Amino acid sequence: MSNPAPNRIDYIDWLRGFAVVGMFEVHCYDAWLGGAARQSSFFRWTQLSGSVPAPLFIFLSGITFALITGSMRRKGASANKIFLRTFRRGAEILALGLLFRIQEFALGQPWAPRTDLARVDVLNLIGVTIMAMSLACWLVRSRTANALLAAAIAGGISMLTPLIWTTAKPTWLPWYLESYFNGVHYFGVPQPWLFPIFPWSAFAFAGLAMGFFLFGEWASKYQARALGLIGLGGIGAFFLSEFFDSNRLKLYSAYDYWHTSPSFFLARLGIVMGVIAAGYAWCRWGLGGVGFSPLKQLGQTSLLVYWVHIEFVYGRFTIMTQQAQSIGSATAGLIVIFLAMLALSIVRTKTKGRSAEILARIRRLPQAASGD
Repeated sequence: MSNPAPNRIDYIDWLRGFAVVGMFEVHCYDAWLGGAARQSSFFRWTQLSGSVPAPLFIFLSGITFALITGSMRRKGASANKIFLRTFRRGAEILALGLLFRIQEFALGQPWAPRTDLARVDVLNLIGVTIMAMSLACWLVRSRTANALLAAAIAGGISMLTPLIWTTAKPTWLPWYLESYFNGVHYFGVPQPWLFPIFPWSAFAFAGLAMGFFLFGEWASKYQARALGLIGLGGIGAFFLSEFFDSNRLKLYSAYDYWHTSPSFFLARLGIVMGVIAAGYAWCRWGLGGVGFSPLKQLGQTSLLVYWVHIEFVYGRFTIMTQQAQSIGSATAGLIVIFLAMLALSIVRTKTKGRSAEILARIRRLPQAASGD
């Protein structure tokens, strides 16, 4: 964006772009690698690295929510007005998620099953979570109370996840509603490739708690110190997760570290906090703050590029044959996707707010061609 809005924060845009590029990488290699390459350690590492971009992206939605609500409070907006605006925004994103599923179903014909319409993807999750965060921020009004409640909700979601996935599944709900809680889809058992509230919303609420801290009076004045504390906190959270995982005291009858464990949530939360601190340092003292930044650019249009790239990676318009590529050809495809989405992002920011002007120019084209 040539003239960033005053409320944009560079390192937040950079981090959002970093998360989007990470999802490009995971999706491209998952969709395209085939044969021996799909059994390689390279593929396994790409999928392991994919455990960070999605939590980071969701976590940042919580930070952004705190930024928006804080800005509205400073301008004197009432609690009811803040609730209505943020709840409506969550509903809009949920509607976009449902529209995305309709698009994928239509473009996937005649192979896509009707059950795909009810798949719980990341946009559905973020929409529902924003609505939940708007309610939480309406219930308590002070910044400190908001932060403490958000942290408590994040911890509660993490601790309840193993139960919601196993012994306390809400099976009394239709599968398409139960899937929002534990990602069962229509298979009857939770699917780790979906984005249910448990555990994924915990990252957004943790981001909300951190956002209230980051945009508070002290952290705003001493930003570098605040981000340094967040980085140290991330390191502490990671090692604390190792301690909990190795502890002999087991709270759950079914323990699945990689999918439902609170220890794994804490480990990923620690990594996300470290990435945020590193992103801030890179944008303030490193090359991230010099000249044009592709990641900042992508971060400003993250929803658009996420939406579009899926169709060119997994969908009908995929630029490469699915599960048939070598590491080299899949990497070339990843580069093409990155450059294409960057170009789309630039076009979007340069034309934003100029639709009437562009439409008028298009209407004048026939006249110019005829010499009038």
